[in-house]
This record gives sequence, C-alpha cells and structure tokens, in this order.
Amino acid sequence: MLGCCTRSVLRLRQTQLRLAGLRCGYASQPPPPIHRVPLSEPLSTAAHPTVLESHPFISPTGSDGRAEPGRVSTLSNGIRVASQPHYGQFCTVGVCIDSGSRYEVAYPSGISHFLEKLAFASTQKFQSNDEIQSRLEKFGGICDCQSTRDTFLYAASIDRRGLETMVEILGDVVLRPNITEEELQFTRMAVQYEVEDAQMRPDQEPLMLEAIHSAAFSNNTLGLPKMCPPENTAGISRSILMKYLSTYHVPSRMVVAGVGVEHDQLVRYVEDHFVNSPPVYELSKAHADQSLAQYTGGLVSIEKDLSNVSLGPTPMPDLVHLTIGLESVSHQHPNFIAFCVLNMMMGGGGSFSAGGPGKGMYTRLYTQVLNRYHWMYSATAFNHAYGDSGLFCITASAPPQNLGDMTQVITHEMAKLTGHIGNEEFNRAKTQLKSMLLMNLESRPVIFEDVARQVLAQGERRDPREYIELIDQIQPADINQIANKMLASQPSVAVIGNLQNMPSLKDIELSLIDKMPSPSKRSFFR
Repeated sequence: MLGCCTRSVLRLRQTQLRLAGLRCGYASQPPPPIHRVPLSEPLSTAAHPTVLESHPFISPTGSDGRAEPGRVSTLSNGIRVASQPHYGQFCTVGVCIDSGSRYEVAYPSGISHFLEKLAFASTQKFQSNDEIQSRLEKFGGICDCQSTRDTFLYAASIDRRGLETMVEILGDVVLRPNITEEELQFTRMAVQYEVEDAQMRPDQEPLMLEAIHSAAFSNNTLGLPKMCPPENTAGISRSILMKYLSTYHVPSRMVVAGVGVEHDQLVRYVEDHFVNSPPVYELSKAHADQSLAQYTGGLVSIEKDLSNVSLGPTPMPDLVHLTIGLESVSHQHPNFIAFCVLNMMMGGGGSFSAGGPGKGMYTRLYTQVLNRYHWMYSATAFNHAYGDSGLFCITASAPPQNLGDMTQVITHEMAKLTGHIGNEEFNRAKTQLKSMLLMNLESRPVIFEDVARQVLAQGERRDPREYIELIDQIQPADINQIANKMLASQPSVAVIGNLQNMPSLKDIELSLIDKMPSPSKRSFFR
C-alpha cells in the first residue's frame, strides 16, 4: 500500500512539473544553464518565466523611476515634520536642529561637544540612559546623537511598532533633559578623555579638520572649535547649557524626520510630544546669532613630535601632515555640483590602501601624486560645504624632510585645475559621483539625514534624480571656472608635525598664482 501511494504521488508530481514547464514556456526542455552565461551577454527569454510577469514586486520608487515623494508639514509651534516612504519593517526617526559649534560665538567653545555627550541621559520622564535603552530594546531600537559645525542630529532606528515610543523619547531627550550635576561631571571626564585621546592617537585627521577650519574662518562661525578646548571643560555649567538650549534648540529651528513611517501618524505623535508638551527650559527671547561665515584664509601650524605616537611591532612612520584649502561655495550655490565633480576627479587616498572597483585609483591624486612620488604617504581631496560658505582642500602627509616638496606638489595640482581636463577622467568622475550618491541613498539612515538636512536648509527634499541630471550637465569648462575663482582666494594652510622645512604662507600663495606646467620648474620653496 505504501509503495502504491508513493508511486501515485510521484506520477502526480511529474504531471505538475510538466504543466508548470508548459506555463513557463519551457515545454519539456530544461531551463538553460544560466550560471554558464557570461555577464557580458543578456539572458535568454527562457530565463524570465512569463508566470512572473504578473507578480507584484515591492519597489521604493514610483512608476517613473523617481523616489516616492515625501511630505512636509509645519506645526503650530513652528516645528517641521518630514517623512519619506520606505519599504521594510524598521524605520529611522530623528530630530535635526539648526545648532552647532558655529553658533558658540557668545558662549564658551565646547558647548556642542558637551550636549552631544549628554544626549539620551536622564529626562523628565526617564530616569537614566539605561531606562531609555530598555524601552528601545523592546522594539530592537538603537539611538545616537551627532553634532557638526552647523547641525545637531538626534536619531534612532526602530521597529515600526515602536514609533510612538521613539517619538516620545526624542521629545523628552531634546526638549526636557535634566542635566544633573552628576551627569555633567561624568561628561567633563568623557570630554577630557576624548580631547587627550585625539592628541595622542596616530590619526591626526580630527585635529587637521579643526586646524584648517580655524585657518579658513579665523575666529568666526565655522572657524570656532568643535572639540572643547581643555581650558573650557571646567567652566561649562548647567546654566550655560540651558541658556544655549533656550536660544538654539527651539521648535522653529527643528525638523522631525522619519523614513519608513506614515506621515499623518508621525505628525500626530510629534503634536503630542513636541507641541503639547513644553520644553523644560523657557524659550529665550534673545535672537540667535545670524552671522555669515567670513572666509579669511591664513596659517595654523602646530609643532608636534609624531615620531613615537605609535609604538609596537609595526609602528607608524614619522610623518608631517599638511592641508591646503581654498574658498568654495555653500551647498545651496549653483556651483555646488561642479565642486562635487571636482572633488571626485581629484579623489585620492593612502599609498598603502587596497584597490578595487570604485576605489578611485585613476583619480588625479593617485595617478599624478601617489603613483609618482614614493615618499607621499597619503593625499586626499575634501569639499566641506555649509549653508553660507565652503572649503575645498587637499590633505596630505609625508616624512618631515619632504614637507617642502609635498607643499610644492599639492599647490601644483591645485594650479593645474585651470588647465586641460581630459574627457576620460572627467566622465569617470561624474559616473563615480552618481554611483556614490545612489548607493548611499540605499541606506535608510542616510535617507533620513538627507531628508532632515534638506528640509532644514531649503524647506523640501529634492529628488535624487534631479541631482543626477545636474551632474550630467556639468562640463569641463565649469571646473576651470570654479578653479579660477578658488585660486583667487587667500589660501588656508594647516600643518601638524615637524615644521623645520615648512614654507611660508606667502610662498604658498605665490605658487598657487603661478601656472607653470611642471612642479620641477618652481623655485618658491628652495
């Protein structure tokens, strides 16, 4: 009996398979060996069964290929709520605030550093960070706070079912923190440790970033220190922090953004926890600082012995670190996209980093600098864009005895930007920029930050396809144009390490003005 049943089942299964083959267009022939088809050839039609044509697929984009449009609402107290549809069970929600170290001109530098460390501590509703983490863990959530020179971000990723819990926590953390004396003392120790650790670690990038902004925007806005100066840690009190919060962490300077959430639902929760529940501090009537960034240029040099910063079996080499910057544009300027293309075209990296597709091994700083000068340890281009100004710079490192030569090479590469730009390198830079933009926007936290920052800056989020179209419109002449404008500005220079062979700022300025075709013909640094 068991054998008969088994044979019947097998015959029935074979019949089902034959019928399925007919429906899929295979008949009795097996499907083609797809694993043997080269990637350079298209798959045959048999590899795409017609039975799948009517199957609905989930897509994050609309029928025209563009991202589903988000929504923005402004509530009664001035806070803006932005949402962006996204597939998946998890969502990312956070608060973006027009605040940061650039607004500390009337306060002790380091307030933003303190507030970042005090985030997600005790509030009116939650007694400690442990209680907040416990509430988040019920929905698989994680949270974080980051500050930049012009923005504060409080954010969390959590299961959609915990959306109201997350908005409740964000409302209390942002508007109703306790900031106890015990928390303040712990934060002082954490800030002091971070500052000391930055001074001792081999990687000098955080210090170089501080130094080049200080040189470019001397004693104003974007040039104010982001890291708390050691002498200020003892003087920052609860009253100073609350005064800063009452001036800058106000609803009219905030955007609550959510990715993967229902807009109306998010608005309702924000109404409950950001509008109907007032802040613990009284909103200040004092006007927030509206100063525009004033680009000054200049030199910041820090003499430092880096010969023993990394001891052990594989110590770091003794290096000197140099950054040369020029004034660029804000992220709202029409030339911003051209600067992004320029940044990708220059590229760069470390001389000992592994290559690979998309690494940028054919960018100018690799082909013209790292591959030509064996003593160059690293060279990388950066474009720092803010709401009212920007800074384009190249950061490099080499042994101290090659500091003069390194300065000469970097200035030469900057001066060459006004010359010929090949179609191959130019089109590669545009393709790489588009690829990086779209790949980054596959990440939900990145989409959240993009939505929050754009709505904070311009009141809406532009579709990524618009930026792709703008990138396609850039021509080599646009790069030459912005390069000429950059080179007309006063250079900003930051250097850390052994400064024995450091050229003067005047020599660097003259070398940027000069348009000699070869760095070997220069005599400014000799």
